[in-house]
Amino acid sequence: MEENLKQLQFPGNEIIKIAIYGPESTGKTTLSNQLADHFKTEWAPEFARDYLQEKWNAKKEICTPEDLLPIAVGQMKLENSALQKAKNYLFVDTCLMATKVFSEIYYGFCDSKLDKAARKHKYDLFFLTDIDVPWEQDDLRDSPKEREITFEKFKEALIENNKPFIVLTGNLEIRFQKALAIIEGLTKAKQLGFSSQDFLQILDSEVPITEIEKQLSIYKNGVAKANLNRPAVINDGILKLNEEEFQHFSKLFDTKKDNFKLKKFIPASGAASRMFKFLNEFLNEFDIENETINAYINRKNAIELIVFLAGMEKFPFFKAIDNELLEEFPDFKSWNKDRQNYYFIKWLLDENHFDFSNKPKGVLPFHQYQNDSATPIEEHLKESVLYSCANGISNLHFTVSEKHKLQFENTLENVKRKIEEASEIKINISFSHQQKYTDSIAVGFDNKPCRNHNGELVFRPGGHGALIENLNSLDADIVFIKNIDNVIQNDAETIAFYKKSLAGILIELQEKVNFYLLKIDSIPENEIAPLVNFVEQQLNIKVNLDFSKYTLENKISNLREILNRPIRVCGMVKNEGEPGGGPFWVTDWKGNTTLQIVESAQIDFSNEKQALIASKATHFNPVDLVCAFKDYKGSKFDFRNFIDYNSGFIVEKNKFGKPIKGYELPGLWNGAMANWITIFVEVPLFTFNPVKTVNDLLKPAHQNH
Repeated sequence: MEENLKQLQFPGNEIIKIAIYGPESTGKTTLSNQLADHFKTEWAPEFARDYLQEKWNAKKEICTPEDLLPIAVGQMKLENSALQKAKNYLFVDTCLMATKVFSEIYYGFCDSKLDKAARKHKYDLFFLTDIDVPWEQDDLRDSPKEREITFEKFKEALIENNKPFIVLTGNLEIRFQKALAIIEGLTKAKQLGFSSQDFLQILDSEVPITEIEKQLSIYKNGVAKANLNRPAVINDGILKLNEEEFQHFSKLFDTKKDNFKLKKFIPASGAASRMFKFLNEFLNEFDIENETINAYINRKNAIELIVFLAGMEKFPFFKAIDNELLEEFPDFKSWNKDRQNYYFIKWLLDENHFDFSNKPKGVLPFHQYQNDSATPIEEHLKESVLYSCANGISNLHFTVSEKHKLQFENTLENVKRKIEEASEIKINISFSHQQKYTDSIAVGFDNKPCRNHNGELVFRPGGHGALIENLNSLDADIVFIKNIDNVIQNDAETIAFYKKSLAGILIELQEKVNFYLLKIDSIPENEIAPLVNFVEQQLNIKVNLDFSKYTLENKISNLREILNRPIRVCGMVKNEGEPGGGPFWVTDWKGNTTLQIVESAQIDFSNEKQALIASKATHFNPVDLVCAFKDYKGSKFDFRNFIDYNSGFIVEKNKFGKPIKGYELPGLWNGAMANWITIFVEVPLFTFNPVKTVNDLLKPAHQNH
């Protein structure tokens, strides 16, 4: 009998086998027939239906336990016969797992031979058909009132036996279309070497299988580096304004800002783990019982630790931690200095105490004032009412990870009302999360997908470039972009002045661009030259070399395409060695040279010429952007149309103690905005005050004077 229950297998598993599985009257037969017809292949019908119908017709008898093994054998004969004739796919209307479940529901047990075969039989996927279709009565169906219980039993059997399954819902046509899309994805996953369980994880990740295919190809073939033409410098890509000009543009913004819906966009996802990396290393590697901190510093050349300990009492969190240590250890002040310092750092990072490295930067105390400390969230709110404000309203949007959102909301609850009362400005705050479908699959250095300890695929966030989706969903005319950690304790009004100046430049430029776009369809030939001059001199965009040979119609079409784009005005500070992106003239594969912000990961430093160009860069991107979101007709641009999808980059990380590679999407202010109209303006260095490590909080910009 067991021999008759065996499932045929083919070497290499060329045939993808799909089991259509579920309670009675849920459309299994219809779907099996539809799929087989669509894919021009075979399907195995339900043997039990004909077997039991004949029994009923002949004797008016229903199914008994003795019928189950003959039904199972008959089902396997149909399936194995269909499998030998199938092309690429086999669809099975019911399988031994369904027979096993019915046996347990109706009789409270399952024959051991049937149970063993049902568990052992493998399908690439089970479609579990839901009970959301109408019940259809016939001679063999008898449980219309127990459909929910029956469905759960079917589902539990799949989970218990670790079978790959997807629940199909909706009417028969919707189910069919869903099944087609799923089978297409499963087929692609199998071609890429993924298992059925991998495919289900991929579906749950929301990353399209076609994107994973592209990512795997990128890992294998590498990413083209940026082709630097020359650094952008003053008078060659970077505007340098005098104080009077900054005043003019700041006043222009103040005059016109009430005509626009303004918003401040603050990327704030992720934990602050990098801020405290050197302190975590200290806790992991320092032996408090057998080593002095000075010995550790000498052994590790731990310069950052020296700075931290020397300035410890200046940190805004010092008193809170010190007080808690005194409560926990009344004799704390009598300990030797090494032990005090060790426990201070331990309390700072320990998950049962302050847990700072696992919290988002936005909620950490950055600045100490006379009576209280302030977080970056509070500082951004203070800034926003000074410049991102129109008609008495200031709108802020934070991108946060879902697990951190509550911490942001709790922090905001304490400060929002205070700032509103002091400024008499209403503050509106919204949040969004980085979309799951923008993640990338991680691979090892052999370019094979990386897996965790449970054998599951590892996905990584696609970098800040993924936030172009969040930016694209905002309802605004003008948006200020600034990182969560780039705040200042002093001179907030001066910071606001330069932000307003950048916005004034944007407004004036947008007015000029819109003026030309509104009249471009009727522009005569003799006005083309001034427009080309505007494009090349003020927008830093060169027209094609053979532009003069175009017909008037083609000239207009080309200029309209150049002008009708989102605009960004970017503050640039002099480069003083900070890591990150900088402004360059970059030549694309078409030979066009445009202004771009380029990350160091995009530069081929093994190429002497490219390395030389990079070394001559004079400025740095502090992520100080003001963006125009609307076109000349007042419609919002779709930013996805302006991404250079070839400008992503591969990063090397460490996961589970192993080196891995991850793919990061074209950066938010890099490739994701590659095809925007771009203006670079030099702003003072003091406007850039990022907190990359905790020691940055000791710099003058973060200390109260």
